Amino acid sequence: MASTAGAGRPPWDPTVSLRLGHPALVLLERCGGGARPFKAILAHMLRLRLAFETFPMSRLLHFATVSFPHHARAAETLFEHFTPRPNLYIYNLMLSSAAAAAAAASSSPSRRPAALYMSMLASSIHPDEQTFLSLLKSVDAERRSVGKQVHAHVVVTGLHSRVYLRNSLIKMYLDAGDVEAAEAMFRCAPTADAVSCNIMLSGYVKGGCSGKALRFFRGMASRGIGVDQYTAVALLACCGRLKKAVLGRSVHGVVVRRIGVADRGLILSNALLDMYAKCGEMNTAMRVFDEAGERDGISWNTMVAGFANAGLLDLASKYFGEVPARDIISWNALLAGYARYEEFSATMILFHDMLASSVIPDKVTAVTLISAVVGKGTLNSARSVHGWVVKEHGTQDSFLASALVDMYCKCGSIKLAYAVFEKAVDKDVTLWTAMISGLAFHGHGDVALDLFWKMQAEGTEPNGVTLVAVLSACSHAGLFDEGCKIFDTLKQRFNIEPGVEHFGCMVDLLARSGRLSDAVDLARRMPMKPSRSIWGSILSASSACQNTEVAEIASKELLCLEPAEEGGYVLLSNMYAAEGQWNYSNEVRENMERKGVRKSAELSMVTNFPYFSSPPEHIKCISALTICIIMLASPLGKCIRAVEKTDVLLNFHSLHTTPSILDKYKHS
Repeated sequence: MASTAGAGRPPWDPTVSLRLGHPALVLLERCGGGARPFKAILAHMLRLRLAFETFPMSRLLHFATVSFPHHARAAETLFEHFTPRPNLYIYNLMLSSAAAAAAAASSSPSRRPAALYMSMLASSIHPDEQTFLSLLKSVDAERRSVGKQVHAHVVVTGLHSRVYLRNSLIKMYLDAGDVEAAEAMFRCAPTADAVSCNIMLSGYVKGGCSGKALRFFRGMASRGIGVDQYTAVALLACCGRLKKAVLGRSVHGVVVRRIGVADRGLILSNALLDMYAKCGEMNTAMRVFDEAGERDGISWNTMVAGFANAGLLDLASKYFGEVPARDIISWNALLAGYARYEEFSATMILFHDMLASSVIPDKVTAVTLISAVVGKGTLNSARSVHGWVVKEHGTQDSFLASALVDMYCKCGSIKLAYAVFEKAVDKDVTLWTAMISGLAFHGHGDVALDLFWKMQAEGTEPNGVTLVAVLSACSHAGLFDEGCKIFDTLKQRFNIEPGVEHFGCMVDLLARSGRLSDAVDLARRMPMKPSRSIWGSILSASSACQNTEVAEIASKELLCLEPAEEGGYVLLSNMYAAEGQWNYSNEVRENMERKGVRKSAELSMVTNFPYFSSPPEHIKCISALTICIIMLASPLGKCIRAVEKTDVLLNFHSLHTTPSILDKYKHS
């Protein structure tokens, strides 16, 4: 409707007319979202005083928040300064915009969703379902208390029976990490539909509760709720995480029967690929990939990562070469495969090819390179990668600093590791734990313990992994009283339930201190089944103490867990040999041969001197000869860093008269 009226009719009055036909409003809908036309139309509406009225303002805000959200800043300004009487519709528009900005973690608007909601209540405007839906979208793990307050307001307003709102509340609690509250909401529902069940199932998967997800699915089947595409995607993710290939194939069969092969869609095809790849079923993954009518970058990257994780690096390289548009995920997947299987040269060649392409390496690339260096174990390579990481990412990132600390510790330079640790500005629990673990690994238990107390004094709370590192430090340094005190206060002081790793460290501490009977007793009294490493530590300690009785107990338990494990046989045989009981020693070796257990070759990472197990009388000679060759090839006074998998350096140390010539770093 034109702004000029015919004869005898008054002009168009924007304060009373609600028609959309005004030229300014028509242009607003057709301007295409450009900043310049929007500003021109806005200026025109301000001049006509259209923007000061509720309905035209609602159209402006809808345009700036819904049609073209990149004008959200302008919408906020209009709301703050030109909307004296906002109604429910306008408040809901602004709440939706603020919630979207908060969920995207973008530059936060000056008025948070909660503040907008409080302003709305202060204006005596009654909220509706859309109001609460917008508020719930802005809740995450850090604002869990806000979510509970919103839930309370939903109940007070009587809207809690709305199915869509109830499902949003369940999703909010799951996204915030409050699984128990989500389960309580689900149980209170009078009826559970497929949408509610799929929200619960997806929430379990995202929260890492794959076991709960599978049990919940069985409950769905008992309620008669069928499997749709969303259910299948969530179930396949569970099967992949738990590596349950048999159950995954069953879900695949249901998908084929109910949906078919041709109609399963891209999302479901990618979920099948991911499940089979994580389960190591790459032949089946290839068939699914070939059957897929549509493929995207996720499909190709899943195949590359699957082959790389399975060690099929040639096939991974083949698929990588066929990826239509290689992105950073494609490069990182193949790099991770080479690094995992210690193909250091291939990793570096691929990395240089990546630099030559248009793809920019990210932090995942940096961590992959660091892990490749850890596998190689050379300090020069570690320094080179460190230089590139500092050049590209600086020294402020605690995640990369943690990886660098771990790298230097495993490459034999605790000094460089501590230098990286000291330069880090924001030290999180992961960085503290990495440094404590490195000190424990190198036998500096006292320093590790001091760092542990310093960590708490600076306000960083330890987690379960930190306590494992501290207990390990006490064990390796012989700090028996300190280790026992920390272990006894895990629950009371640190609110950490002792796990198998904590019990393992305590058993090792008892065994190393000569309390072998107590170590066996603790291993048998553990609330969970002792691991192979626990009985292995008892066996090693009893072998060092020449306690045949305990060694036989530990060896028996170890071989029950791992019948093909060579370590138990070898340690027991060597202990019998050291005591001169050659008949028993030979009997253990013959038992190994009957069961087809062979001791693998060991390889020094200092230089290429492979050597195999020999009769006991020749072991020390071969070990000493290997190290002597390394020493003769090194300049006088040069520190030798040796990374070994056996006790070769320890044996040589007992023969050599000047122990300071070796800087021993021994992998346990």
